[in-house]
Amino acid sequence: MVGRVPCYNPGLPSVEDESVAATLSYPFEGRPEPATVTEVAPGVLWLRMPLPFALNHINLWALEDDGGWTLVDTGIADDTTRGLWEQLFSGPLAGRKVVRLIVTHFHPDHAGLAGWLTERFGVELWMTRAEWLYARMLRSDTDAAMVEGQVAFYRRAGASAEYVEGVRRAGPTYAKRVGAIPREYRRMRGGDEIAVGGRRWKVVIGLGHAPEHACLFCAEENLLIAGDMVLPRISPNVSVWANEPEGNPLADFLSSLQGIRELPAATLVLPSHNEPFRGLRERIDELGQHHEERLEKLATLMDEPRTAMEVARGLFTRPLDQHQTGFAIGETLAHIHLLRDRGGAIREEGDDGAWRYRRI
Repeated sequence: MVGRVPCYNPGLPSVEDESVAATLSYPFEGRPEPATVTEVAPGVLWLRMPLPFALNHINLWALEDDGGWTLVDTGIADDTTRGLWEQLFSGPLAGRKVVRLIVTHFHPDHAGLAGWLTERFGVELWMTRAEWLYARMLRSDTDAAMVEGQVAFYRRAGASAEYVEGVRRAGPTYAKRVGAIPREYRRMRGGDEIAVGGRRWKVVIGLGHAPEHACLFCAEENLLIAGDMVLPRISPNVSVWANEPEGNPLADFLSSLQGIRELPAATLVLPSHNEPFRGLRERIDELGQHHEERLEKLATLMDEPRTAMEVARGLFTRPLDQHQTGFAIGETLAHIHLLRDRGGAIREEGDDGAWRYRRI
């Protein structure tokens, strides 16, 4: 039996699960300090940036390229992260210019400084189309109508009036942690091969955590830059959000994990959080079992019609602040929607306008 796997998002605490970690191997001792690097393979450098969340770091990657560096992901847009990049450019990365920026997906910790880095070095941004469009959309969608759409979504989910008012006060949050997204980009597609410094990296698409998340696999070195799709100690956040209220992202996530599972068993996984590890297939199996166990627990909470917020309180037993509550609702809805699409639950609208769910 696999122990409980904590969920990843910028709000819910990340508690390392040693029963999970014990099935994996971690070939590197320690973690790179800010503004330092660790070489995980010839010409592949591991960087680490702080985050102002409970999950307090992100791993970034610098790949030796012809005449310079290809960077993978950026950190959030704040002065601390910009300052650490400047230290890297004058320190461990000095002597080579940045020649390309690859962003795995649109989330703020991955795309926050995409505009700053591409402008600073005059280089192209490489992303998948859906991720670039999402980043552009969220960076510019900041009017009152967008906020009211979120308010309506959380009311239907059964959130408290206090929480809903907090959503309205917070306003559009994406733009607060993400700088300008370049108007031009180089599109990556699943199956594309990108030549970086004499190696070829194949683009492997992951769904569910983000709309078209790009992982990068180098067959020559058996390396997978996994982004947030496969993390060793925590389960990636998979949520239903206000802009796609009928989505079924968990079905997409579990399906695309099976495609990633076909990569070689000896692959060294370079995740965006925690440490590089081996045990890709075992970890994917654990994640699948974790979500099936969550579905079973969720179903027991729906003997009578309940809102997503009521179900979330049964799934997430620790205290949740304003920021964490939104992620708990989103993850709960992702599981409810998968259960519903499997024919295991129905939805009814109450007199108060909230949606309630009951298992069949």
